[in-house]
Amino acid sequence: MADSLLFNPHTYDPAHFDPETRRLLRATVDWFEARGKRRLIEDYRTRAWLGDFLAFSAKEGLFETFLTPSAEAGAAEDGTDKRWDTARIAALNEILGFYGLDYWYAWQVTILGLGPVWQSDNGAARARAAELLAQGEVFAFGLSEKTHGADIYSTDMLLEPQADGGFRATGSKYYIGNGNAAGLVSVFGRRTDVDGPDGYVFFAADSRHPAYHLVKNVVDSSKFVSEFRLEEYPVAAEDVLHTGRAAFDAALNTVNVGKFNLCTASIGICEHAMYEAVTHAQNRVLYGRPVTAFPHVRRELADAYVRLVGMKLFSDRAVDYFRSAGPEDRRYLLFNPMTKMKVTTEGEKVIDLMWDVIAAKGFEKDNYFAQAAVEIRGLPKLEGTVHVNLALILKFMRNHLLAPADYAPVPTRLDAADDTFLFRQGPARGLGSVRFHDWRPAYDAYTAVPNVARFREQADALCEFVRTAAPDEEQSRDLDLLLAVGQLFALVVHGQLVLEQARLTGLDEDVLDELFAVLVRDFSAHAVELHGKDSATEPQQAWALGAVRRPVVDEARSARVWQRVEALSGTYEMAQ
Repeated sequence: MADSLLFNPHTYDPAHFDPETRRLLRATVDWFEARGKRRLIEDYRTRAWLGDFLAFSAKEGLFETFLTPSAEAGAAEDGTDKRWDTARIAALNEILGFYGLDYWYAWQVTILGLGPVWQSDNGAARARAAELLAQGEVFAFGLSEKTHGADIYSTDMLLEPQADGGFRATGSKYYIGNGNAAGLVSVFGRRTDVDGPDGYVFFAADSRHPAYHLVKNVVDSSKFVSEFRLEEYPVAAEDVLHTGRAAFDAALNTVNVGKFNLCTASIGICEHAMYEAVTHAQNRVLYGRPVTAFPHVRRELADAYVRLVGMKLFSDRAVDYFRSAGPEDRRYLLFNPMTKMKVTTEGEKVIDLMWDVIAAKGFEKDNYFAQAAVEIRGLPKLEGTVHVNLALILKFMRNHLLAPADYAPVPTRLDAADDTFLFRQGPARGLGSVRFHDWRPAYDAYTAVPNVARFREQADALCEFVRTAAPDEEQSRDLDLLLAVGQLFALVVHGQLVLEQARLTGLDEDVLDELFAVLVRDFSAHAVELHGKDSATEPQQAWALGAVRRPVVDEARSARVWQRVEALSGTYEMAQ
């Protein structure tokens, strides 16, 4: 019997969505399944451009339907299903990650390229983008540069004002996905005649224009991650999307929208790899015994399974906060970098645990696992490194742990609605003033689950650390120490949303208990890491050792969870 917690193409039926969303998601799965595993892997190995997938998307109206806000859909009858709906976007992320990160990447950078457009007051540019989507075009986000990376304070894309009110743009952009084929590239630059933030400009460029020069693909992959250069590119007034500080905010707010997609892509990769790994291990005999008879193998596969379930629970619940966000509720600004940093690094752990079991099998060219083991590494490093996102998460720690505010409960958000606030987030500042609902009730609801109770002890200890032993002013400049604290805080937030989603979905408590046994170990490991930091004070060192806990062991519970893992064997294999 298929595990209902994991995506399985053979049984997938997204009945919780509206009919057109359901049709498109199922059509995407069917397209990949019809292509088969051999073609999927061969295209990955030969670095083939994704033209056939994009042709499928154009024919079905996939990107057009999922990425056109309803306000831009027009009055035509065929526009009624178009909206920007984070729940169904997340579902497609998972499917594309399941079959290959190259497909997800073309979709992801299209989302990034659209961000500055949908945030713009330029109605003509928005109409043009909607028409390009209807034609099946992809988009690109021209922000980063070879010398400066994503440091938008230092852009060398220069715009020279012209007498007609437009500009001539000259400069290079680097690491720009879809830069080889984008019908519209949202490009960030600065005016030559205005200093400081008031000189920023976001404008729309066309990769087919003669003044747009494609230099190369900077990665050895089907993903076309381009370097391009503009030479005296004519930017008309109607091509300008944002100017001044609004351009800066559009850049950061676009990343807020886009980086949320990394978590569900990571989940999809792990799910496909897990089917392969468990099936192989269950059918592999060593020393006269199945590999899965060895205790360490069972532990590693069970840990991988519950971590993956935790990734899904957290990400699904984070969707609700994203969709319910507004000017008075910006909790998504914490849960967003959490999905980007925490869920994707959990994905790496899941793959590593399974790879330790299947060993050399994980390198074989005829398996999906070989590409999963490579591609899973990229997600924690895209849209800001783990360190950047951990530093961002830390900005919310004191308010989240110690200063809860009252909010109405956020329901599960699967309604067919436009998430319009994502394109009117406003100025990208004021993070320290964001307030959160009390995290404790989520834990209180599961006090009878032994390892949830054990982890709650550690969470309460972290609150005491923040009150009595938090880094002082000098230590606050020691990012190495702060990142260790950030990992501890991230675990508490991770556990909170896992528990909220577990309550909403009626998750089996054996699985939840086994997952929190893993989180107890993780918290203890990060506490020991904090203890060893060069600048940790004696009170901090004492606190760290005092926060170490041993998970509650229950052999019967672990055996029941193992049965769930074992049952994955043979339940899905992609057709050749």
